[in-house]
Amino acid sequence: MRGAPYASLVLIAADLDASPLLLLSDLAQHSRNIAFDPRISLLIDGTTGHRDPLTGPRLTVIGQARAVEDPRRRARFTAHHPSSAVYSGFSDFRLYRVAVERGHLVAGFGRIHWIDGRNLLFAADAAALDAAEPEILRHMNEHHADAVADYARGLSGRTGADWRMTGIDPEGVDLQRDGETARLDFPAPALTPAAARATLVELAQKARK
Repeated sequence: MRGAPYASLVLIAADLDASPLLLLSDLAQHSRNIAFDPRISLLIDGTTGHRDPLTGPRLTVIGQARAVEDPRRRARFTAHHPSSAVYSGFSDFRLYRVAVERGHLVAGFGRIHWIDGRNLLFAADAAALDAAEPEILRHMNEHHADAVADYARGLSGRTGADWRMTGIDPEGVDLQRDGETARLDFPAPALTPAAARATLVELAQKARK
């Protein structure tokens, strides 16, 4: 709807620098709106579990969505949202990367802040880790599934097998099992495959204790 506000539910993944990634059909109304005006806002809701949602955290990210032809980023999106693999290769689906301009954080009642876009993104050069991500995920899931399960168990006692590592970035890894997700944060940023490996080994040892 040109000239009028329009809200829509979409899936979001994050690039290694935390820039939002969207996989959208050209047929969707929100894609038509982006073609007319690339300015968008994304509401990221963290109020689950709060008796009063207004006391929970949420972040509105403001920026511009631009279509990108990038197999690596598309693979990152589908790894985080396996159901999207069914349609990700369709010719009418495009991957968009959001150039973040600023964010509006409501951290709770009366705790409201505007945040410059640069402070929402990871600025250090992680190109080496970026290039190695597919191989790291393959290696961990195929050869160290026990360590991945240990990571999940260490996060609030999430036990069981079949956990998979779906993403790695300088600040941590994402885990998933049957629609359940978990985030394992690194104690310090890891910018290279070697640094990531050392951190993963250390965290696996701690998880087994």
